[in-house]
Amino acid sequence: MASLATWIQATRPKTLAAGIVPVAVGTALAGTAVAIDWAAAAACLAGALLIQIGCNFANDAFDGLKGTDGPGRVGPQRAVAAGLITPRAMLAATALVLGLAFLLGLWLSWLGGWPVLVLGVVSIACAILYTAGPWPLAYVGLGDLFVLLFFGLFAVLGSAWVQVHPRGLGLAGWWWPVAVAVGLQATAIIAVNNLRDIATDGPAGKRTLAVRLGDRATRHYYTLLHLGAAACLLTPWLADRAVPPWLALPAGIALVGGMLLSGLVAKAQGPALNVCLARTASLEAATGAALVGACRV
Repeated sequence: MASLATWIQATRPKTLAAGIVPVAVGTALAGTAVAIDWAAAAACLAGALLIQIGCNFANDAFDGLKGTDGPGRVGPQRAVAAGLITPRAMLAATALVLGLAFLLGLWLSWLGGWPVLVLGVVSIACAILYTAGPWPLAYVGLGDLFVLLFFGLFAVLGSAWVQVHPRGLGLAGWWWPVAVAVGLQATAIIAVNNLRDIATDGPAGKRTLAVRLGDRATRHYYTLLHLGAAACLLTPWLADRAVPPWLALPAGIALVGGMLLSGLVAKAQGPALNVCLARTASLEAATGAALVGACRV
């Protein structure tokens, strides 16, 4: 039987900020219009983390079964491939975690209506289909799109929606580019992850976007993701003076941090990309914290 430490490591704790940030930002955005329902916010956070962990578990199981995470892997050890957790146990854990996420989604849909239920079901389905099924999203180059949607538009705007909908309000227009910015920063995390794994993913038949673009183009793509995030954060601040003026601060953090990281990624090879991966996640956390602060000022 696998140890608790092994299971915790299988959740990929260093990446979980990607699930926390969009919910925190979405809740803070809603807080500019209504008083925050903290029970709903907690349920959104738990649901997002459960879906993310379920996706990580499924990824570990199916990549292990397909032999993608072979001995030449540069990234962190994967539990199934290393023989620490059996595929059956990992799949059972996936079902349990995603089942809990579905139950939370049912309660949230009582607050936010059928759109929340649809978003939840689609997110859970994509968490499984990311590496499973006849056309796994990660294997056909659609993993980046999933991350952009789930960790950006779905999580940010969904978290805001369950706050404002019960009060008879809708989503403010300037929240959309902020949600895209959060999604782009999350996509930068998967981009550098897949850049690191090009050498092993390609031969294993995992045609990620990084494999399709190639090494050099993926490094440029990583830079464009950061530039896009900064531009999205600046757009509402420049276009609508009713938007909190402090929104310029997270835009600056996203731009400066993104450019510094792009310089590192341009030169990093092999295990050094693991450091870039952690720092990319840290940049998203810093930008998210600045966004929450900007909305609360």
